Amino acid sequence: MKYKALLLSAVVLAAVFVGGCSSKSNDSKVSETPASSAAPSSSVEDKSEPESSVEQSSETPAESSAESKPAGTPVDASWFDDAVFIGDSVTLKLSYYAEGGDLGETTFLCGGSLGYNNCLWDIDHEDNVHPVYNGVKYTIFDGVELIKPKKIFVMMGMNDIGLYGIDGTVDAMKETTSKLAEKCPDAVIYIESVTPMVSNSDLGDLNNVNIRAFDEKLKEVCAERGYKYLDVYSAVADENGDLIPEYCGDPPTDDNPNGMGLHFTNEGCKVWADYLKANVQ
Repeated sequence: MKYKALLLSAVVLAAVFVGGCSSKSNDSKVSETPASSAAPSSSVEDKSEPESSVEQSSETPAESSAESKPAGTPVDASWFDDAVFIGDSVTLKLSYYAEGGDLGETTFLCGGSLGYNNCLWDIDHEDNVHPVYNGVKYTIFDGVELIKPKKIFVMMGMNDIGLYGIDGTVDAMKETTSKLAEKCPDAVIYIESVTPMVSNSDLGDLNNVNIRAFDEKLKEVCAERGYKYLDVYSAVADENGDLIPEYCGDPPTDDNPNGMGLHFTNEGCKVWADYLKANVQ
């Protein structure tokens, strides 16, 4: 498989042109470099992570996440050949899994600390974490303009909630998706929910209560704007709304107390990819 990805990995944690987009670029080599972050960040590999500095939420646990929606007839992996996935370190892990061809030749625009807020920064911002394309940094907006996808999948917010709150993150999401639509007006925009954390993970304001509340806001925005909402959260959550332990690659343990409890194993990525195939149409 000809694998195409735009990757910028990061392991630092703080609180983590105009075209019709009717054809896909042939320029698709991968370039990956480290970066610093101004938002909560994390590694996508099964390694431990520094502890978050966001404050603990005072909210009580919400009701458990509903089971994922009934799946339709799954699309073939090649359906994703003209798609771009935009995301943070959670999606970056999916990009590694996708090297096996489970999502066709899809392209990934990911940064380990990328979020709805810092993706709006200028390319020359001192702390920018924009993706790297052929050795050159681009904003996600310039990236989609170059790639010209027909489908854009966005999953961000994990690096924003603890820093900007739910409403501040939703506002940035609206601005981000509006700019993506301007750059690529013919592309269909898919908004993926932020995924859950394991039950014993403690990153303060970044917790499953706030993640679920944020995802509900995302769903409302999608209904208002005509974006397609994908409830990945429910596909990988247990009956209590927590990430299923077998799907977590960095759970907090006695040996690894700083494990973030939110990144995926290959098993979790497979469930994620299968959910997408069954629910994109």
